[in-house]
Amino acid sequence: MTGDEQTAEVEPALRSYGISVEAIDGGDPLDLTYMTAFPGREVHHGEIGRALNALIDEAEADEWEPVRVEGTVVRAPGDVLGTWHAEAEWFEALAAYEISETEFSTRVLETLSHADEPAEANGDADDSGAAEGDAEAVDSNAPDDDPAASGDLT
Repeated sequence: MTGDEQTAEVEPALRSYGISVEAIDGGDPLDLTYMTAFPGREVHHGEIGRALNALIDEAEADEWEPVRVEGTVVRAPGDVLGTWHAEAEWFEALAAYEISETEFSTRVLETLSHADEPAEANGDADDSGAAEGDAEAVDSNAPDDDPAASGDLT
């Protein structure tokens, strides 16, 4: 499946999960820019979870071949709130039950950076935006009334 074909499949799936896609490039990596519904000071973890659940579901349905995903979250066009990424290997390990949904979520949240964060002088600071154990699992099989099913990683 080419990048354009993958984009044609993935964008509607993301939108169906409530992700306001601003731009998407379906190559490798998949570059996803979306406008947040929560334009505060930090990227909303639940929105990341919904985007990832859409991609996980597409991969499970053989509609998307996992590649590295680079997410850019904007408050408004051109106003970047933050960025995150997920490696193709993480999607594959999750599908093969080699890592848990919690581990997958934790890995993604560890990549999260906020646009207004100062540069880390000593490298000791936790830039994940979440305290240890703060991330909930992305659970694509949970019932609809489950917070994890909604992608709520907060």
